Amino acid sequence: MRTAVVGHVEWVEFARVDRIPASGEIAHAGDSFSEPAGGGAVAAVQLARLAGDADLFTALGDDELGERSRGRLGELGVAVHAVARAEPTRRALTLVEDGGERTITTIGERIAPRGGEPLPWDRLDGADCAYFTAGDADALRAARGARVLVATPRAGSVLREAGVPLDALVFSDRDESERTAADRIEPAPALVVATQGADGGRFETAAGDEGRWDAEPPPGPIADTYGSGDSFAGALTWALASGTAPTDAVRVAARAGAICMTGHGPYERQLSA
Repeated sequence: MRTAVVGHVEWVEFARVDRIPASGEIAHAGDSFSEPAGGGAVAAVQLARLAGDADLFTALGDDELGERSRGRLGELGVAVHAVARAEPTRRALTLVEDGGERTITTIGERIAPRGGEPLPWDRLDGADCAYFTAGDADALRAARGARVLVATPRAGSVLREAGVPLDALVFSDRDESERTAADRIEPAPALVVATQGADGGRFETAAGDEGRWDAEPPPGPIADTYGSGDSFAGALTWALASGTAPTDAVRVAARAGAICMTGHGPYERQLSA
């Protein structure tokens, strides 16, 4: 199976704290580490672990963090196709509390690929699936060359501007901005998948079929919730491309999200084929 992600990367520093500090307080981190992450990177690694293959079309800063991101994602099985931009690679700080909940602060603007940039966009033609998190209208049209195209509302207004039909849209039902953006997309996606955390989630097809799923119990103590949603999206994309019906595809994705929560950072534990 040939899989791809068109989207963004952030260099994320993770720090474990007893609790998120209140205004004016100081928190001391027990341990810390860094990884290239963000919605595009995490979904690409999840796809690589399930399909044995994943291309990531992205943009990175022409800096040390950009180079480190390329190298680390390559180690994780992702073929990175990135243009180098003059602006710095976006960074983020993630504080992880005891119990696994994470709080994220991003630093700098998100860098997204453009369809007119010199990337091997033809690799998307005939790919089994693509997941879209960020890019311009031309990048989204290139992603439509894949047999199955899944996107997140976090990609922004481009999902409306490009007029590209989506096979599925996945988002957090508890994020008002994502939920509002999902309602405005035209043409309507063939499948809408809305996650609801510990309550599972819901889905609806363009034909009017509806369903729910229960949350999968994590196979161990929750260590870190960062990357759970993006692992869900990557696994959903893979399952739909494998011909799995929506009722079962959402359960595969839920299992991926639950497994990710038992690892430190997004990559220590992910669903494998």
